[in-house]
Amino acid sequence: MHARLEEDHSEPILDVDSLHVQFGSQTVLRDISIKIPRGQTLAIIGESGCGKTVLLKTMIALIRPTQGQVTFEGKNLHKISERELTKERIRYGFVFQGAALFDSMTIGQNVAFPLKQHTRKPIEEIRQIVFGLLADVGLPDSIVWKKPAELSGGMQKRVGLARSLALKPEVMLYDEPTTGLDPIMSDVINELILRTRSRYPVTSIVVTHDMRTARKVADRVLMLYPASRLKGDEPQILYDGPPEGLDECTDRRVTQFVHGEAGERIMEMREAAGV
Repeated sequence: MHARLEEDHSEPILDVDSLHVQFGSQTVLRDISIKIPRGQTLAIIGESGCGKTVLLKTMIALIRPTQGQVTFEGKNLHKISERELTKERIRYGFVFQGAALFDSMTIGQNVAFPLKQHTRKPIEEIRQIVFGLLADVGLPDSIVWKKPAELSGGMQKRVGLARSLALKPEVMLYDEPTTGLDPIMSDVINELILRTRSRYPVTSIVVTHDMRTARKVADRVLMLYPASRLKGDEPQILYDGPPEGLDECTDRRVTQFVHGEAGERIMEMREAAGV
């Protein structure tokens, strides 16, 4: 178990306040409030369709809330201008679920892209930074001329991580970083998330359904439940605490998810289908 960070009682770097997100008649997020201290690694877990990725995208203002707000270091991301928002987004690193590399670019060009877009560094300096970032994620210099299609899924995810670190972000957002990977490569990615935190002063939010990832990398775990299945005024956040507290949680919905127990969920699905 990695060392936990001491609790930070200063103003949170990210403050999600009374957040609601609705698409048409479908409520995805309902009254979500989270304060994330600087330097913390938060894992957001929950079954498919519970709003994990929507919450992540709202934190970077890729999705605008129906109600509520997201504050980043005191700035409401949904009320500032597009120009200001672009500047704030540079302080984020986003590792997409599918790596989201540019297929037509080489690996070197992919990693260099944010540096060329947002800095005026000379080409030789960018080149050295690219090699350094690839080394940080355990990739050799020789792949810089390859295209993404020539790499395995695990290597592509590592390239995506290298690219997200190019501008030395203050907040790292990971969307299902181990999806589609075998157990060994999943653990490689988990180790890289831990190493990133030890090498860079970042706050990290990791959306995952992989309990090994949540237990290994997080200081804090938050579990969401699908808003469509909540009763009355039930909170959508079922658990918010340290990873080691998950096993003591008395909410059956949490223990079923954590231990992969499908029994009661199958009964719910049958009832919903009228079987």
